[in-house]
Amino acid sequence: YKSERRLETTSDAMKIILLSLVLSLSIVGAIPVNPMDSARDRAKLLVSNMTMDEKLVLVSGVKSPYVGSTAAIPKWKIPPLYLQDGPQGVGDGLKQVTFWPCTLAAVSSWDTKLMYKYAQAIGWEQKVKGVNIHLGPMVNIARIPTGGRNFESFGEDPHLSSAMVVPYVQGVQSNGIMATVKHFVDNNQELNRTLTSANVPQRAQWEIYYPAFKAAVDAGVASAMCSYNRINDSYACENDQTLNKDLKNRMGFKGFVMSDWFATHSTERAANNGLDQEMPDGQYFSAKLKAAIQKGTVPTSRLDDMAIRVLTAAYAVGIMNTPPSGNPNANARNSTHDILSRTIAIQSTVLLKNNGTLPLSSSYKKIALVGDDATKPRAGGDGSGMVMPPYVISPLQGITNRVAGKASVKAIGSSEPSKAAQFASQADVAIVFVSVSSTEGADRKTLSLGAQNDKLIDAVSKAQPNTIVVVFGPGAVLMPFEPKVPAIIMSMYPGQECGNAIASILFGDYNPSGKLPVTFPVSDSQFPASSPKSYPGVNNEASYSEGLLVGYRWYDQSQVNPLFPFGHGLSYTQFTYSNLAFTFPSNSIVQFSFTVNNTGSVQGSEVAQLYLGFPKEVGEPPQVLKGFQKVNLNPNQSAQLTINVPRTQFSVWNVVSNNWQDTKGDYTVFVGSSSRDIRLKTTFSL
Repeated sequence: YKSERRLETTSDAMKIILLSLVLSLSIVGAIPVNPMDSARDRAKLLVSNMTMDEKLVLVSGVKSPYVGSTAAIPKWKIPPLYLQDGPQGVGDGLKQVTFWPCTLAAVSSWDTKLMYKYAQAIGWEQKVKGVNIHLGPMVNIARIPTGGRNFESFGEDPHLSSAMVVPYVQGVQSNGIMATVKHFVDNNQELNRTLTSANVPQRAQWEIYYPAFKAAVDAGVASAMCSYNRINDSYACENDQTLNKDLKNRMGFKGFVMSDWFATHSTERAANNGLDQEMPDGQYFSAKLKAAIQKGTVPTSRLDDMAIRVLTAAYAVGIMNTPPSGNPNANARNSTHDILSRTIAIQSTVLLKNNGTLPLSSSYKKIALVGDDATKPRAGGDGSGMVMPPYVISPLQGITNRVAGKASVKAIGSSEPSKAAQFASQADVAIVFVSVSSTEGADRKTLSLGAQNDKLIDAVSKAQPNTIVVVFGPGAVLMPFEPKVPAIIMSMYPGQECGNAIASILFGDYNPSGKLPVTFPVSDSQFPASSPKSYPGVNNEASYSEGLLVGYRWYDQSQVNPLFPFGHGLSYTQFTYSNLAFTFPSNSIVQFSFTVNNTGSVQGSEVAQLYLGFPKEVGEPPQVLKGFQKVNLNPNQSAQLTINVPRTQFSVWNVVSNNWQDTKGDYTVFVGSSSRDIRLKTTFSL
């Protein structure tokens, strides 16, 4: 404390002016290729002249109209930091914002350009509301199919999550505000999340649970949020291994780590082990942290590092040049975002099954809509990420508008299946709309849609052979009715344009192109971590004993057939694959090329997926996703696609050397339309 560097009182004014000039030499709103590097130099210069009390302002929260904030430091022209949820739009009860499709829906598009637009629009609305730290993306792997926050996630696969989180981070931060990658790390269940220790093998940590965070770091994410859970018996927000050694040192993260709300458990341990900012208050990082520094149990250099990291992030995205100008009551909506919301809902819709019933025939003059969700759809999840909808277009509204009086569209609720069946039997086609809720703070107890919904679908399908089922949900659900109905559509919570989007798919105005980012099991027990020791854990100890066998990897290893596989999604047209080849254009890349042809009669988009089979002795799952590409083709049009796989993707984690290890041997490449619909295969050696 005594050695802390201070400005001389007699020259304070002049030095503040000079420092302000030096520190403002950045381009407003521009993000350089490596923004953290130059930003850190400016942050170090400023922090070297700040008092201890000024530094402490940056590392703990204060009350404000936002869910989290830090106070301004006018002397140094440091603006307040205003934090707000969430991953799928402006949350925490703020109004006049877009009710977007959930993040898992956007991921279901498998479209990186669309993901950028989604995140850019969300970030823009946050900025209009005065927010400069957006609390998203949420990249925890969907290890448990019933996970309460899976709808906020990027799915079950680390490569898909990594590929999609990069444009998300870039999109949000293009607005001159911070993105926050969360929840670091292993927050894969909501049940007992504040008590459970996720006991994760080192190889699984690096190959399954870390990659999306590393991708966010490489994309320049400004901040990270540590999670509620313990990791190998140490709380995530005071875990030296995960925060200091892995995130900051090995991954090279130069931004700052904030706690999840009230997830700080100590002062010395948390500060010394890598936590940079306590939220939403200063119970541990205000007076107690000051006392610990004065006592010497937390070095002054550590407080400097905490403050430098916060300011590095602020400089990197441009916050220091553009203080918040919006306010929580501002109207952040516009028609462009309404259209984009509809586009994302359409392109994320997954056609799970179709025996020729879809698209709907113009000869259908009587359309029966069945289920409470036909008039009041469940279009989003609950919790801190919940968005207040300005409106929600119901399926009844959307379909009625689409037919424009050329067909009769009537709806009936879910309460009496027998009446609903009679109602449906009098129509040309019946569309049953069902949903299931999901929320932060609790996992679903079952993947079932509920006995009432199952009875409803069963009764209607018996009375009406042309029965289509549309599910609004947070991820995987059970579908005991699958053999009984000719068509099933899955719409991950689609947001405010729900009804318009589903009408566009039903009538073929848009050809469905969504693909599943999670596997759909046949039963509640058909997933790898289904034993009590693995989930929810015994005595608050959850064993990740499945290791690398998460999601489709377990199904492939176990040779078990899911209800619908990872990457699955049908189209109203057909695609063929041919001419798979590979080259080695450099020592750092393996290049794969192949041809996709639209052999059907309508335009459509296909997501071609590339999976890699490692040499058997390496101990990897049978196949792992390493690339994908989405292409739109007219009838009879073909395109040659190229997927470059960096040589780093052929490495595996070696627990002995504690590092990545290049692998040599015979590889198999699988290319297809899903993890279980492989169209091309070849082998090569490294």
